[in-house]
Amino acid sequence: MTGRLWQRRGDASRGAILAVALLAAAPAGAATLSFEAPGADKALLSALKAASLLESTQANKDAKAQDLFAAARADYRRLVGALYDAGYFAPVIHILVDGKEAAGIAPLDAPAKIGAIRVTVAKGPLFTFGTAKIGPLAPNTVLPKAFRAGETAKSGAIQAAVDAALLAWRKAGHAKATVSGQKVIADARTHRLSVDISVLPGPAVMLGQLEITGASQVRRKRIEAIAGFPAGTPYTPKKLQDVANRLRRTGAFASVALTEADTLGPGDRMNVTAAVVDQKKRRIGFGAAISSSEGASLSAFWLHRNLFGGAERFKLSGEIDGIGSQAGGRSYTLSARLDRPATFNADTSLYVMGELQRKNLTDYNANIMTLGTGLSRMVNDRLTLSYGVGFDRERVTDASGTYSYKDATLPLQAVYDSRDNALNARKGVYLDAGVMPFKGFGGTGTGAKLTFDARAYKALGSRIVLAGRIQGGSILGSALAATPRDYLFYSGGGGTVRGQPYQSLGVYGLPGGVRSGGRSFLGLSGEVRAQLKGPFGLVAFYDAGYVGEGSLGGKGAWQAGAGLGLRYDTGIGPIRLDVGAPVSGHTGKGIQLYIGIGQAF
Repeated sequence: MTGRLWQRRGDASRGAILAVALLAAAPAGAATLSFEAPGADKALLSALKAASLLESTQANKDAKAQDLFAAARADYRRLVGALYDAGYFAPVIHILVDGKEAAGIAPLDAPAKIGAIRVTVAKGPLFTFGTAKIGPLAPNTVLPKAFRAGETAKSGAIQAAVDAALLAWRKAGHAKATVSGQKVIADARTHRLSVDISVLPGPAVMLGQLEITGASQVRRKRIEAIAGFPAGTPYTPKKLQDVANRLRRTGAFASVALTEADTLGPGDRMNVTAAVVDQKKRRIGFGAAISSSEGASLSAFWLHRNLFGGAERFKLSGEIDGIGSQAGGRSYTLSARLDRPATFNADTSLYVMGELQRKNLTDYNANIMTLGTGLSRMVNDRLTLSYGVGFDRERVTDASGTYSYKDATLPLQAVYDSRDNALNARKGVYLDAGVMPFKGFGGTGTGAKLTFDARAYKALGSRIVLAGRIQGGSILGSALAATPRDYLFYSGGGGTVRGQPYQSLGVYGLPGGVRSGGRSFLGLSGEVRAQLKGPFGLVAFYDAGYVGEGSLGGKGAWQAGAGLGLRYDTGIGPIRLDVGAPVSGHTGKGIQLYIGIGQAF
């Protein structure tokens, strides 16, 4: 039997037959199905069974005789396709329905009752590519290694070569590149497949206009501004992907689909249609976490995705943490943030934010107010830059008295993220670097806060992932006592050193016996993540942290913790349970427990 795209010459050679028979368990009164693939290995047999419509139809208790008959007739093409994809181009397939070849039974003579169906697949010899040609090719086209003379002639390799050739032309600006001809010959005498495919690049295309469809409540001009469609420039697939990503990034749309016009206009210009469907305007969310030393935390937010009709994103958030904490009392946070996409250009967003905090910690209590505004720019798919201005006011009470801090800030931040999954990464890196100069007023110092957070992930096979993290920071210019307490660094707890109590490591020996955060911090974390059976995973971790009194260390101390964790993959992100204990340092003893959503880093 031959497929519609392939020509054969010569007779297929026949070897000794090793029968592999699989009898499907049939419901009472239903037809029995036997599936024989002489000489097929386990992988090929699995591919054939997966391609067979009879297998799934016969397993259906409600399947009728006409359903089985239709599946039998369809299976010839499906099985041939599976064999072609494995490199077998001279197969012989028999599908017998109660002893009669299914292909020879007229559709109008379909049996009213079927007792047995027998499928026999003689795969024939394995074919290799005799010639493997495709062209012309765009500069720098990389064809798959499987598409070359001497390799196993799999139909998937041919399709992959076609896809690579057309994509390369599209990247070069030829949006309408297509296959103009093909000559594929299977020679059963030599077991060679000769492939010669012609490609028609078509003209270099310019982008025309963006046409927007869909009953969106986001204003049309704002959609156009957010999309940033580069009309009048040379076409590339990347430009259209950027347009779609900008629209999706707002969160205002449940779906975004771009469709290229079938025909080109004057000057080889191509219009593009953007079909958008609005997301629900409002959303409410909740979160929770628990730690044996930090206590429990509860959070909630209310989100509006299209506040003023221009895809503005407004979020109100509230959080209570330290519930049952061993290190201080309850702390409260209330914040509001407005993000406006496409401000000044399509890749820049404006943000305005405000936050009120009440912190009840072991060393001090604080009331903090933060106001800020700035811009966030997506440089590319992985790199984001943000810059802004802010004002902080902080009132602190500790064992030595009550102090007020006021300062204006200039936060600058760069984030590079190449992770494959933010909540459960298997590969990639995450880099976050920040510089925040601050100008103090009254008794508040003037200086700059530097922070960094670097993470890397490496998969070893399908079940093991190595994860590493280095984080740190420094306060430059401002003296320890003159620096706002919320800017200083502590170590210990779920975000730094598991196994040590929350914020247990700071700076000791200050006047009046007061303990404080430090002006420098370095944290190191390593994990080995192993996927167990089903959705469960196991993690072994080791964390270490250092806090110094000076900007670059100075008087300070280390602490470390280690332990094991259990993960349950929900499909969105893993539920995390970590159990840690102190390894070094004088700051803690006993077991610490952490429960949350997502990996620790």
